[in-house]
Amino acid sequence: MIEPGDEVLVESPGYDPLAAGARMLGASVRSFERRFEEGYDLDPVRIAAALTPRTRVVVITNPHNPSGALLPAPALDELPTLLERRGIVGLVDEVYLDATPRACIPPAATRSPAFVSTSSLTKAYGLSSLRCGWAIALPERTSRIRRARDVVDGSGSIVAETLAAQAFGSLEKLRRRARGILEPNRGLFESFLASRPELECVSPAAPIAFPRFRDRRDAGPFVERLFRDSGVAVVPGSFFGAPDQFRISLGGSTADLREGLEALVRALNLPA
Repeated sequence: MIEPGDEVLVESPGYDPLAAGARMLGASVRSFERRFEEGYDLDPVRIAAALTPRTRVVVITNPHNPSGALLPAPALDELPTLLERRGIVGLVDEVYLDATPRACIPPAATRSPAFVSTSSLTKAYGLSSLRCGWAIALPERTSRIRRARDVVDGSGSIVAETLAAQAFGSLEKLRRRARGILEPNRGLFESFLASRPELECVSPAAPIAFPRFRDRRDAGPFVERLFRDSGVAVVPGSFFGAPDQFRISLGGSTADLREGLEALVRALNLPA
């Protein structure tokens, strides 16, 4: 799919390891912007303007990582024509999709042969130790993905693979469990956000949120002070190319999230 000298187009702000993987394969990386002010929606015109003759893959996350924003259906409906006309693959990372509060949303790969959907048990199902994922795409693409994984991985832990197989037989139960955890946590986060006038945030559908400082200050010193004073860790937005923001996980226990948000309140109440 990607060869040395090819180009991969990734979103910004975005999850940097996706771009790092392209660089490992010898590809160059360009970016297109997903804007806070637009709810991190996709702009096909902006994507088209960023393409070059060397572009082979466009990488998208849905829900968006790091903001947790879920794309409206029309956003993905407009891309296939653009991608198919140029022979470009749309790689859609859907690792948080099954944790969203909406009813079952079909993978992007079911919309168009131009899309490849990837996901795993790690995020939405809370089974990160199993390191088990999947891809949905045209048969010729999935066979190449399978071959590449065979070369890279060989075989995994028998215990982990056995447990992953059992998990696949209980996905609906695991999904209900995850949503039962996330529903009160989202409400807790929304209440916290409403009480903090210095912060603004696109409402997340996934178990992550990406608030930013309204005055656009660098969040780095705040993140460092928060960890130093309370031991609470959030991800600095500079990791995603958005230094005025920080990512919060909503996926733990409600008690842990409440304790973490209380630490955030204390840190925010201190002079900047």
